[in-house]
Amino acid sequence: MRGDSHYCAPEVLDFCRANGLDYILGVAPTSTLRRHIEGLEAATKTLYEAAPKDGKARRFKEFYDGATSWSRVERVIARVEVGAQGPDTRFVVTNLQQRNARRLYEDVYCRRGQAENHIKSWKTHLTADRTSCTKASANQLRLFLHAGAYWIMWGLRVSMPKRSMWRVAQFDTLRLRLIKIAARVVELKTMIRVHLPTSCPAQHIFHYALGRIPRLEIPRFVT
Repeated sequence: MRGDSHYCAPEVLDFCRANGLDYILGVAPTSTLRRHIEGLEAATKTLYEAAPKDGKARRFKEFYDGATSWSRVERVIARVEVGAQGPDTRFVVTNLQQRNARRLYEDVYCRRGQAENHIKSWKTHLTADRTSCTKASANQLRLFLHAGAYWIMWGLRVSMPKRSMWRVAQFDTLRLRLIKIAARVVELKTMIRVHLPTSCPAQHIFHYALGRIPRLEIPRFVT
């Protein structure tokens, strides 16, 4: 079970333990928890100030503690991060046996946010929540088409260079920068040509993406 601090209630922790469930949940910071990481926050701040050009400094610490309402102490992992905006500390509680605190936080807990981003991409960026038809079957078809659009956009994004901003761009960015742009369509007997303006700011990524999508011809950029 994975969730943010709203789910870290005594009843949830007791339920998970009684039913043999693994869990990793966010914990709201308290003065008791913060006392465990005061020294780490100071050390992380010093580390960042020594080399601010290297980006944010991030450190981890784990300890056992518990709120008064909890039935027992729990394993708590603290993530301390310091950047230009100052320190930022998060806490999670877990019963997972893996010893690497960084991996538990970054690879296990943070996937909760990634799952929410997938829902956001489908619902918000592709407007999949527009089920305004009067028949349920028609709304089901609309959802089906939006699911297809999601996988097309996903395929477009994963075809981008691995270390480019396009590889992690949101779907609305791809839609506005690569799809929703002006073009001149010329219908010929044997083909349809799409002429994009030479001023298109992303024409280089067009060439790259279309070169990796099968059976699509790279467009010619003309004035």
